[in-house]
Amino acid sequence: MPAPAISFEFFPPQTLEASFRLWDTVQVLSPLKPRFVSVTYGAGGTTRDLTRDAVATLHKNSGLNVAAHLTCVKATKEETLSIAEGFSAAGVKEIVALRGDPPKDEGKFTVHPGGFENSVELIAALAETGKFTIRVGAYPEKHPEAASDTADVDYLKRKFDAGADEALTQFFFDAEHFLRFRDACAKAGIDKPIVPGIMPIENWKGIRRFALNTGASVPTWLDDAFEKAIRDDRQDLLATSLCTEMCTTLMAEGVDKLHFYTLNKPEMTRDVCHAIGVTPDLQLENVA
Repeated sequence: MPAPAISFEFFPPQTLEASFRLWDTVQVLSPLKPRFVSVTYGAGGTTRDLTRDAVATLHKNSGLNVAAHLTCVKATKEETLSIAEGFSAAGVKEIVALRGDPPKDEGKFTVHPGGFENSVELIAALAETGKFTIRVGAYPEKHPEAASDTADVDYLKRKFDAGADEALTQFFFDAEHFLRFRDACAKAGIDKPIVPGIMPIENWKGIRRFALNTGASVPTWLDDAFEKAIRDDRQDLLATSLCTEMCTTLMAEGVDKLHFYTLNKPEMTRDVCHAIGVTPDLQLENVA
């Protein structure tokens, strides 16, 4: 099987130590020649300025194709599009357009006065500028707010119809969830790329808690496997093996692009990429 094209997601740093960690992550992963890297927003838009700064710095200094996350939370339409225009002026032509999570103390998303009501509105406005490649989120398992099992497919189609170019999925623990979702999207007439989101499990308890909050199902066997692996101090070995196996399964089913959620911890992502045939550019590695 040919090696897949890959991309990585980073968090914007909030401390000096985190800034060094982000740059170390970039240095470790950039030799793998990702087609782009993205920088997230925090819940409720809490890291908006940090995201903007991180995107500008990475674009200027890393040599990578950088995509900025942009959400509808806590901003008017004019403010949101002004941020997008700032990205464009800085040379950043890739945006991951999302509705965004509400602030932690609010519980549910509410439309900001004068703001975009949802991601479809945001996507349409960005597409109208003609300045960006637009990527969007997708959910291979039912989103916690989805009205039905088919709602996520229907809503993704609306995003593509509004002007999105590609979708990046929420992470999952079973490749079958993605494959069934891909088939359902094709049946609904979606023919644009849908890229599986891959989460190497650096910390099982943390990832498990995050999964339950986002609607990703947690198999019982995975709980049992990590309980034993943690007891034997082999959790990293198990996590790397499981992630590699899932990526290989997806590739065998024709998946040619993978998007890794790195959590700014690059080693396991790097090891999985090596295992599936994504080899480093030795010249870039020597520079790093």
